[in-house]
Amino acid sequence: MSAKWEVVIGLETHAQLSTVSKIFSGASTAFGAAPNTQASAVDIALPGVLPVLNRGAVERAIRFGLAVNGTISARSVFARKNYFYPDLPKGYQISQYEIPVVVGGRVAIVSPTRGEIEVQLTRAHLEEDAGKSLHERETELSHGMSGIDLNRAGTPLLEIVTEPVLTSADEAVAYAKALHGLVRWIGICDGNMQEGSFRCDANVSVKRPGEALGTRCEIKNLNSFRFMHEAIEFEVRRQIELIEDGGRVVQETRLYDPDKRETRSMRSKEDAQDYRYFPDPDLPPLTIAESWIARVKAELPELPVAMKARFELAYGLPAQDATAITTSRELAEYFTAVVVALSAEHDAPAAKIAANWVIGEVSAALHKSDADLAHAPVSPFRLAALLKRIADGTVSGKAARDIFDEMWHAPDVEVALTGQSASASQGLVDAIIEKKGLRQISDEGAIGAIVDVVIAENPAIVAEVRA
Repeated sequence: MSAKWEVVIGLETHAQLSTVSKIFSGASTAFGAAPNTQASAVDIALPGVLPVLNRGAVERAIRFGLAVNGTISARSVFARKNYFYPDLPKGYQISQYEIPVVVGGRVAIVSPTRGEIEVQLTRAHLEEDAGKSLHERETELSHGMSGIDLNRAGTPLLEIVTEPVLTSADEAVAYAKALHGLVRWIGICDGNMQEGSFRCDANVSVKRPGEALGTRCEIKNLNSFRFMHEAIEFEVRRQIELIEDGGRVVQETRLYDPDKRETRSMRSKEDAQDYRYFPDPDLPPLTIAESWIARVKAELPELPVAMKARFELAYGLPAQDATAITTSRELAEYFTAVVVALSAEHDAPAAKIAANWVIGEVSAALHKSDADLAHAPVSPFRLAALLKRIADGTVSGKAARDIFDEMWHAPDVEVALTGQSASASQGLVDAIIEKKGLRQISDEGAIGAIVDVVIAENPAIVAEVRA
């Protein structure tokens, strides 16, 4: 980015909460149902219905607030956000405005340019999702018209808003990935971006150094980290070129077209007064007792920042390794299981070799096969068994990678027969070593004897070397 310009970005993230029912009704939140089969009378606002708040959604909001060191509001209020859109059956969305359930908080990230920083949050508030407009190609049923699926209407969301403190597309993606990992880590959202469970809106503006904040444009519904990066990069270039050509940026909502790799105007950006917020008369204020907060806090797992610090202190891992391992709870638990299977829990050499393999071979194999750790053919026991044979000199590092590939691509029947226990895993590793002839010879006398035989059998080559 040119030194003549500064980029200012704030992100609004909608995390779908992992409840089995909606925020104000008992309708299912399961993904993939036939259109309009999971929209209850409450969700579509039939006359006479009343919303009832889902306790599980509130509990997940509390969990998030604690995880980011935010302030949990003892009393918060639900409001009606009024606007018209075909997939919003009520004509308003139940959200929170003046008093959100979580105020403030911070998310630690590693910025590509500024190193380890904390991204300040403005708020996190509960709200319901709208339905979905489907723009299908022409069929006998659609006749080329758009359809409305109200299954998502009423799905519980936690909208997480940052301060405008991010300074590049790279930094925005680093934050989004950290937040994505955190909501999955604490179990409040499955993070499935393809299904719309984790969606980001990016507010982007540019300004010259020393100037006040520029006019922002909001890019809606970015559902992949790659698209987020491309969209922000394009929008920054668009705004700079527009200003440098004598134009001005108009506050508006834009969409990203991944095929053309550009943002395009969707509608003018509304201000808060345009939504005519007012307290929802059908919902009393939400009150959260200190005892409820204390119980949720006691049930929280060890958080990524704390676990990263523990790995650095207890295992002597470099900060970069500890950060990579704690990007997901599953990866951290896998790593811990490998270390425990290898040796005593605080054995630094065992932890370092385990970290190298988990960050390297295991992560690469998961990415290549599009698998998840829960179904990885190389379990922590199997990886530990392999690393033991490297440590005792039975196989070389190169041979170990061949064995790892063999185990990863082993037929399912072999996986089932050998099991995943420590003894069975060691047996499998040793069997592959023998089958493939990968045992490393470390005895100097044995190696010397082999060298003598090779020299004796190749006198012409030996003479050439000596000459």
